[in-house]
Amino acid sequence: MYKKIILASASPRRRRLLKQIGFEFEVIPSKIKEYNIYPGYPYANAEGLALLKAQDVAVNMDDGIIIGADTQVLSDEEALGKPEDEADAFRMLSKLEGKTHTVITGVALMDAATDQIETWVEETLVKFRSLEENEIRSYIATGEPMGKAGAYGIQGRAAAFVNRIEGCYFNVVGLPLSSLVQKIRKLME
Repeated sequence: MYKKIILASASPRRRRLLKQIGFEFEVIPSKIKEYNIYPGYPYANAEGLALLKAQDVAVNMDDGIIIGADTQVLSDEEALGKPEDEADAFRMLSKLEGKTHTVITGVALMDAATDQIETWVEETLVKFRSLEENEIRSYIATGEPMGKAGAYGIQGRAAAFVNRIEGCYFNVVGLPLSSLVQKIRKLME
């Protein structure tokens, strides 16, 4: 049984990931603004925001599997969202350098025809090497950190900052592809 897939995100990285694995899908970005719905509970927050995004798009759909997602970077119990400006990006990258941090993506799948919902949070550990101040400033000057949780994109120039990861690489980019495919197949049964 085939159902159309709708990505409830404007993220070009998520679009590229779904194309990479051969998915045919529509993009209908959610209008949900990202905010801290569960202060102090980043896993619940990521999962809750993903669900709100999927539900926001599902309201106008009769059928299809809607994918909502929210990625957050956690360091020393602080959720690092998207940087507000270059100074905020510098603060975040300085906090991450030389340490291991956690990247979580909350994902929600919603079948618009049946209202069946599947949610989960994927976790990946990322270890940054030590960075010099001029490396951080040069990276920020590229503009790449802006609009990305934790002020970096592992798939871009910040790949040179990463010593190792433990878990799903694609989760760090924005969608845990292996678990996503398995759960979509289950919903389509």
